[in-house]
Amino acid sequence: MTSAMTIVVVQEQGRVPVTVFQVAGDIDTSTYERLQTQAEAAYRDGMRYLLIDLTQVIYVSSAGLRALHRIAGLLRSADSTEGRPASPPGMFDGSFKSPYLKLLNPSSDIARALKLTGFDMMLDVYNDLATAIASF
Repeated sequence: MTSAMTIVVVQEQGRVPVTVFQVAGDIDTSTYERLQTQAEAAYRDGMRYLLIDLTQVIYVSSAGLRALHRIAGLLRSADSTEGRPASPPGMFDGSFKSPYLKLLNPSSDIARALKLTGFDMMLDVYNDLATAIASF
């Protein structure tokens, strides 16, 4: 059975242009590729800053977490230059936060999963759209 998931793409302007994915539905084994594909297409079209709005997401599986990790890596790759370390400073001591990918309004269950898996150490999480946009 395929889970229904939709992604509405909205453009916001902060200090930089920010793409917002308003996701509705579960991000699981039947939908994570759609999220990745949407992010890859947006990246090819010039998107460099992404806020994923999880307000209408109830469940994120391990496949969904892997998709978030892959998207973070994709966005970070735009900033890589020859001679720069593969892992940015702070990646291993928990002080690195992605300047390119941030999350908005995860449920308490999703926030707990992000914390248990360490994603909260690399991704900023916001509960207010304006504050999230201003953070980029």
